[in-house]
Amino acid sequence: MSRSSEPKCKQCRAAGNKLYLKGERCLSERCAIELRNYPPGPRRRRGKITDYGDHLREKQIMRRMFLVGERQFRRTFIEAKKSRGVTGEALLRILECRLDNVVFRGGLAESRAQARQLVTHKFFLVNGRVVDRPSYRIKSGDVIEVKPEKKKSTFYTLKRENGFVHPPKNFWLSLDEENLKVTVNRLPQREEMEQNVDELLVVEYYSNRI
Repeated sequence: MSRSSEPKCKQCRAAGNKLYLKGERCLSERCAIELRNYPPGPRRRRGKITDYGDHLREKQIMRRMFLVGERQFRRTFIEAKKSRGVTGEALLRILECRLDNVVFRGGLAESRAQARQLVTHKFFLVNGRVVDRPSYRIKSGDVIEVKPEKKKSTFYTLKRENGFVHPPKNFWLSLDEENLKVTVNRLPQREEMEQNVDELLVVEYYSNRI
């Protein structure tokens, strides 16, 4: 994936929305959106955003939030469009079921960027097998567990001391803190998926392009 080299907080300000790229900082008063809720660069008067601009911005927000490259995101949308059901919801579900997102949402990492790094460094087993692809698609019933030799790493030692953030009750994911294991109870419903995006605008963006 071609990843942006811009500072993470700058990406949030450019998007005009929280992308949750820096974990706990995004939830604190130090969040860039809370301190400087305006686009980066010279503070000159900006023109009115067009409908196309709204659609493009929402597509970029979703793509950057889930750390997906442009070509991969387009392929994901095509797959969602061919699937049964609502296209926007199917797109979000595919993104939510990425391994790096499941590690983050399950509580084993503090941000999607951190989860991505841990996955590529071979920290996790999926159903007992090492998987190092952040885009790996998780299915209902899968079990994601930290490798035994990684459970004593400095990162997880500190996580145990500071406490884990558990998924909500009856969520589609559940965390076994003692064994550092996340179980996929089922596929997520729309209300359990990312709320800070408007998938309908993304569908409209691609409607005349695919």
